[in-house]
Order: sequence, then C-alpha cells, then structure tokens
Amino acid sequence: MWLPPARSPDASLLLRTRGLRAFADGFISLVLPFYLTELGYDAFEVGLIATATLLGSGLLTLLTGLHAWRFRVSRLLAAATWAMIATGVLFVATTAFWPLVLVALVGPLNPSNGDVSVFSPLEQTVMAHAVADTHRTSWFARYNLVGSLVGALGALAAGLPSLLSPAFGLPTLAALQAMFVLYALIGVALLVLYRGLAGARGRAHEPVVATPLGASRGIVYRLAALFSLDAFGGGFIVQSLLALWLHQRFGLSEAETGVLFFVSGLLAAGSFLVAAPLARRIGLVNTMVFTHLPSNLLLIAVPFMPTTSLAVACLLARSALSSMDVPTRTSYVMAVVAPGERASAAAITSVPRSLASAMSPALSGWMLGLSAFGWPLVVAGGLKTLYDILLLVMFQRVKPPEEREKER
Repeated sequence: MWLPPARSPDASLLLRTRGLRAFADGFISLVLPFYLTELGYDAFEVGLIATATLLGSGLLTLLTGLHAWRFRVSRLLAAATWAMIATGVLFVATTAFWPLVLVALVGPLNPSNGDVSVFSPLEQTVMAHAVADTHRTSWFARYNLVGSLVGALGALAAGLPSLLSPAFGLPTLAALQAMFVLYALIGVALLVLYRGLAGARGRAHEPVVATPLGASRGIVYRLAALFSLDAFGGGFIVQSLLALWLHQRFGLSEAETGVLFFVSGLLAAGSFLVAAPLARRIGLVNTMVFTHLPSNLLLIAVPFMPTTSLAVACLLARSALSSMDVPTRTSYVMAVVAPGERASAAAITSVPRSLASAMSPALSGWMLGLSAFGWPLVVAGGLKTLYDILLLVMFQRVKPPEEREKER
C-alpha cells in the first residue's frame, strides 16, 4: 500500500495500532452477544450492556476532549490501553450481570463495527499533526482502510470459538472467554507500540501548542450536534445487535455472521480508497453526503427483503457506500478547526460516536424483543438520512484549506 509523504514516523506507526485495535473490535463485537446469551441473558440485557459500553466511551471521550490539551497524547493512549487490558480480564473473571455492566461502562469495549472508543480522537490528533494538509485525507483514508481490512479479519476470527470448542473438547463458554483473553493480550501489544510515538520518547509530536476550544468552538459544537444525530441512528444497528437480528430473523450462526461482516469489511475498505480522489473532485462535504444517502436507503430496505440472500445483498451493497464518509469526516474536522484546538475538537466531535449512540442499543434490543422484523434498521436509516440532508445544508459552503486554495 503506497503511503503519501508524512512529517513524522508517528503516521505509519498509527496504521499498525489502528490495525490491532480493529482486529480486536472485529471479533469482540460479534463474540459479545453470543457470550452474553450463553450466560443466559436476553436481547434487552444484551442491549443494556451494549449501551453501557457506548455510554462509558462517550463520557470518557468527553472528559478527554475537555482536558486533552493538558497532557501528552501518548500518556492518554497508554491509560486507555491499560483500561482495555483490564476489561478483557474482568469479562472473564465475572459473569454476573451488573458487574459486567459496570466493566462495560468504564472500559473501552466496542460493540460496534465503527471506531467509537477514546483511542480514536487521540490517534486522529496525532495523525493530523504528522501529515501535511494536502495529504491529510489520503492518510485518513489509509488509516480507515487498515481498520476496515483488519477489522474484517477480526470478524472472521469470531468464528474461532465454534472451531475450538469441538476440536479441543472445550465447553462453549470457555471457548468464548478465550476471545476476551486474546482481547487483553492485544491491549498489551498496543501498550508497547504506543511507547514508540515520538511524544513518548520525549519529542513533541504536536507542531503547535495544544489549547482548549476557542475560535473553533461554534463550528465544533454544530458538527458535534449533527454527528450526534448520525450516531444515535447508528446505535440502533451496532454490530452486536445486527448480528443478533440476523440470528433471530435468518438463523445465521456466529461463524456465518463473521463471514458476512468479513466481506462487508472488505467492501468498506475498498470504498476508503475511492473516498480521497472523490473528495478531491467534488469536495469533502459532498463526498460525505452523496455516498451516505443511498447507503441509508439500502439499510431501510433490508428488513423488507423476503430471503436471506436478498437481505445480505442489501447489506453488502450498503457496506460498499456507507463508509466513504469516515475518512472524509475526520479530515474535514481536522481541517476546519485551528491547529492548536485539534485534540479538543477531535474528542468532542467523537463523543457522539459513543455517547449519543449509547441511547439506541437498549431501544434496539427492546424492539428486537418485540418483533424480528427489523424495525431498528428502518429507524437507523431514517435518522441517518436526516443527518445527511442537514449536513449538506449547514456546511456545504464551509471549505477546508485545500478546497479554498483550489477555488482561487
């Protein structure tokens, strides 16, 4: 994979850390609902635990956004990694419901196929400072490409318990718990990698002095409000609950669902490579909106499909379109705020990816408990469509530096 020039080796190091985190998130988001149902919990309780994970991530990310400028980013990343290690261990050590809710609340466990943890804004800040404006979108496209490709492999790895259990005579519960141990071990590997960041070796990776939000406050809050709407819609279809719905409606096993999400991840990865050149032609905001809208219509159509094949086809078609806004959205936020305010802006605009979406999984689980039709997919598609329209109306004329330069 060709890499554009970068100001700092931190940029390429973050591709490795993103890959490791994506692999862990890929399998744990699918293992989680099967593990919880194996423990005897119903769809509503699974939804509550998913809500706790997103709510906890949102609160932690919000605190990071308010105070990140006071600390080295490398230290905050190390603290988040220790929380990841503890989460993996504690999910094996206890099986009682409320302790699991508490662990989910304070840990960075991710029930979604998106990057919604506190790691994301911190890594985005380092990446934005490590590359030039002209290469920013291309680097974020590759950053998300790595996440999608390796996350797809992680989804495929979710089928390991069903293979390990008969092969080694392990109880199903023990095989599922082994995946949480692997999650903790990946946290150890991340801890080692983060120590290689320039800031961790005593060389500041920020070319400007970090500051709290000031001049960028208005645009950041407006973007955060819009991202809240999108994330609230996305919370109805977090990967754990989508896997549960596919199991309820079509009887897909964790291995079959893992294959589906593996292919979805490959399609999303391919779309990242298209996002950067498309954004250069039509602009960041237009790329976000005009690829996202048709994907939402496909999402609404999924529950109306009469067969498994047609439903899967809609989901895969959606995957090919729905992720082009991910690198462009991140690049846009980093572009339209003052450089010193990037850490705060990244964290505050990332809060909706977990805090606003934290309200949705419990509602989604409740809906799934009432009907296997797939109402959460319809609601998610409708809310995300509204987000696209509002984003286009409010920000089409707010250009990043490279687009303003191009218009001159």
